Amino acid sequence: MSASSAFNDEKGGSSSVGEPEYGHDPASGGIFSSDYKRHDDLKEMLDSNKDSLKLEAMKRIVAMIARGKNASDLFPAVVKNVACKNIEDPNQLIRASALRVLSSIRVTIIVPIMMLAIKEAASDMSPYVRKTAAHAIPKLYSLDPEQKDQLIEVIEKLLADKTTLVAGSVVMAFEEVCPERIDLIHKNYRKLCNLLIDVEEWGQVVIINMLTRYARTQFLNPNINESLLEEGGGGEKTFYGSDEEEDEDEEEKEKKAEAAVMAKRKPYVMDPDHRLLLRNTKPLLQSRNAAVVMAVAQLYFHLAPKAEVGVIAKALVRLLRSHSEVQYVVLQNVATMTIKRRGMFEPYLKSFYIRSTDPTQIKVLKLEVLTNLANETNISTILREFQTYIKSMDKDFVAATIQAIGRCATNIGEVRDTCLNGLVQLLSNRDELVVAESVVVIKKLLQMQPEKHSDIIKHMAKLTDNIQVPMARASILWLIGEYCEHVPKIAPDVLRKMAKSFTNEEDIVKLQIINLAAKLYLTNSKQTKLLTQYVLNLAKYDQNYDIRDRARFIRQLIVPTEKSGALSKYAKKLFLALKPAPVLESPFKDRDHFQLGSLSHLLNAKAGGYQELPDWPEAAPDPLRVPEWTKCSSREKRKEKKVEKPFYSDSEGESGPTESADSESDSASGSESASGSEESGSGSESEESEEGSESEEEEEEEEEEKDKKKKKKEIKKPVQESESALKNYELLHRITGEGLSVEYCFSRQPFSPDGNMVAVQMQFTNNATSDTKNLHMEDVKLQSGMRVKEFPEIELLPAGETATAVMGIDFCDSTQAANFQLCTHTRKFFVSIQPPVGELMRPVFLTENEFKKEQGQLMGMNEITERLTLDVKCRNEHAIVQRVTTAANLSRVPCGSDKECRFAGKTVTSGSLVLVTVATKEEGAAQLTVNCEKMVIGTMLVKDILLALTQ
Repeated sequence: MSASSAFNDEKGGSSSVGEPEYGHDPASGGIFSSDYKRHDDLKEMLDSNKDSLKLEAMKRIVAMIARGKNASDLFPAVVKNVACKNIEDPNQLIRASALRVLSSIRVTIIVPIMMLAIKEAASDMSPYVRKTAAHAIPKLYSLDPEQKDQLIEVIEKLLADKTTLVAGSVVMAFEEVCPERIDLIHKNYRKLCNLLIDVEEWGQVVIINMLTRYARTQFLNPNINESLLEEGGGGEKTFYGSDEEEDEDEEEKEKKAEAAVMAKRKPYVMDPDHRLLLRNTKPLLQSRNAAVVMAVAQLYFHLAPKAEVGVIAKALVRLLRSHSEVQYVVLQNVATMTIKRRGMFEPYLKSFYIRSTDPTQIKVLKLEVLTNLANETNISTILREFQTYIKSMDKDFVAATIQAIGRCATNIGEVRDTCLNGLVQLLSNRDELVVAESVVVIKKLLQMQPEKHSDIIKHMAKLTDNIQVPMARASILWLIGEYCEHVPKIAPDVLRKMAKSFTNEEDIVKLQIINLAAKLYLTNSKQTKLLTQYVLNLAKYDQNYDIRDRARFIRQLIVPTEKSGALSKYAKKLFLALKPAPVLESPFKDRDHFQLGSLSHLLNAKAGGYQELPDWPEAAPDPLRVPEWTKCSSREKRKEKKVEKPFYSDSEGESGPTESADSESDSASGSESASGSEESGSGSESEESEEGSESEEEEEEEEEEKDKKKKKKEIKKPVQESESALKNYELLHRITGEGLSVEYCFSRQPFSPDGNMVAVQMQFTNNATSDTKNLHMEDVKLQSGMRVKEFPEIELLPAGETATAVMGIDFCDSTQAANFQLCTHTRKFFVSIQPPVGELMRPVFLTENEFKKEQGQLMGMNEITERLTLDVKCRNEHAIVQRVTTAANLSRVPCGSDKECRFAGKTVTSGSLVLVTVATKEEGAAQLTVNCEKMVIGTMLVKDILLALTQ
């Protein structure tokens, strides 16, 4: 049977390959028996030239291994195919599947092959293959931990990857293999922060958790005590003072002056990189994935200043509308947060009210949160809620409510008596469990002020006849024994009743009867001497050895004899010592030493693989997050620009300046701290550079201005042919706008404030008879990840006049619309800007060889080819170039053949390469090829260019 027939039979389900009882699921056991013929079919499929057969075979083998089936006889065929052939396959899916199969083979002998495959895949042009390489790293590490050093090199390489597809997977590999190598994160820190918004959801969770731990080692505590800062300031003073060789009096004066300066300074200035992390994670609080929201919430709780932590409250409360499993995890974390950050959840008190449909574990957690949120202002509301909860049929929940009332009474003195009276009323409840729990809680409350509540103790003593729950009986007996002087008449009678039923009581109750007897013997021996001896004699022969031992010990201690030890004279001090009142604390107290959102926090025990949350450093380490290429002075940067100028002029102005804008925008986030680190360096060096640069500064600034003007001219060159054809779009019609009309176009100029934004030029025309004032934007609504740089407000637009303005929009390489309100001093208009796909890119200069090389690496799923018949007016090279560059902001690539026109560009946000080829044939026939890493953009671009060339 051939491979293709096996494949077809299985799809058809009529042959022996697809047995009826297993259906047609390739992962089912029916196709993976030990029949060697079927395994031969898999070998043939792997050796086939058809991608579909290879993929199908690999899926089946992975499924077989996952199900624990024996695939040992396939081992040679898989290794041969995977290692030699498929890893070099032009189809990225085949390459990735090959690596996945190879890394799933748990045989140490192929570790060297696997290592080579991972290294090769880590350099692959396809981000999907690089992602698969990152997934394979932990598998290889678990198979052979000795490969750690080589794997760390691969992780370091993949951490430098700029694609969002790889980021989450490589950070996961980093966490599994070398979480202690924090130095690998330094130079990638800012990139990870900026990529975070676009990474897939589970990658976001991994990255956020890793960055939380990273930040705890690299930045200072934003809530640090001011006194500690002052001490740190003193350290700085002695450091600077030691540099000066002056008299003591002058040194003292200088110290005082420095101290005055330090006093005026703000006590804490947040590191720009610390702020970057907080700023870039905040939008993810709107994520649809509860794990992402939880990850951001824990990051803010562990890293943000107290004043800013409150932003997470609303997002966490939103998650309480989710499934009960999500609610359980969220409430566990909220319960921990409310102990130290109670204020931020107080506005959402009603969100934690309990519904009758909530499961018991959710009810108990909500109770915990409500108790933590209780204060003098809201306690009356909370107690009213608790009163309704006590009527519930869920007994565990009722017991938890009674404990919550007790905690409220402990924490808030003003309501202690109210709570105590309410609990005493529960003692007459018909439900034994409710009464028992009330007794236990009342016992704890009475320990705070026993002298005020002798009536309650008497009332509880009468309950010994009715209450049968052992814990409750034991609590009553302990209370009567501990405060027997407050009820001198009742206590002996209680002991008499207990002595009668001693042999039938539970062990916990027997121990408290012995304690009661001992305390009454010491305080009222006349009435209770014989009773005590009777109880001790019964206990002496009890089946439980704890009770027997306790009875012997107490007899020797309280009944003095010749054999009694020296302790007997201290019996009263031992038994009747003042005992501290219990502190009713939340079980979530101090649980925040586990990282919130982790399994260890949920279990309140360290789980396997958990990494401790580091303490804040006393002093911030050196900022190593600045990439090497940004650690240069402004003069060196200017020199670099001057060196690059000939390159731009040689390239006929095609896309050179655009590339420089790219590099500047990439380093923008790093430039602030780079300059900061230069300032914090040795003063002598900075002074020298300043002295050297002062004289040249003005000349360099003039040259820089000339460079900018020249670049602007160069940028215009690639689009001069199509500039006249730049399409205008209507944003606001003059009728709808009551005299104000607005048009916009995509200017194809670099947007100088932010290289990742598309520049949108807007033209405002006032057709009305009155002036329009305060033209500005409001209420911008964007899809996740998109950003807008608003145009400056136009204060006055006189009647009959026109004004222009430029705004920047980061469309995140998508054609999603940016919605906002266009506002004047009197009206607001809802408007929307949606870009054609061709405006989401900028030109890039490539030579013919570079184009062919890049195209060769963007094959398979990254290539789209369409046949077409060119429009009659579009059958010469000039017309094709004009129409393609009008449809998309691309630059022409030099080509030796007159039958082909090639164009190249990069997407504005992610910098993904876009290559377009139009190959002409006879009689207007042509073939359009688009190669692009982003398949969606490639598909849309093909449609737009086809339309431009055929109409």
